[in-house]
Amino acid sequence: MGLLFKAVLGALVVVLIALLSKTRSYYIAGLLPLFPTFALIAHYIVASERGIDALRTTIVFGMWAIVPYFIYLLSLWYFVGMTRLPFALAGAVACWCLAAWLLIVLWAKWQS
Repeated sequence: MGLLFKAVLGALVVVLIALLSKTRSYYIAGLLPLFPTFALIAHYIVASERGIDALRTTIVFGMWAIVPYFIYLLSLWYFVGMTRLPFALAGAVACWCLAAWLLIVLWAKWQS
């Protein structure tokens, strides 16, 4: 998979999100980032370079990666009710970073 293909795929997702956000069903724009565009690329690369066992490990880690995303959404929902949008987004990203860091640390301990 070439770098250009990956960039075009990512750009296509961004354009689709922008288009959906202007429709009557704007909330679907929140579903589109969860389409496994980048996961497909990552899974293909891991399987090609490291094999199926590594892919299976990557898949399980990806299942746990849902937790930081949920924490991002939950914290953003909370923060938008009490502060301006840029600060709410920054706070939610900080919560995601903390949750992702914790996941990586715990995963590394569990794997060793």
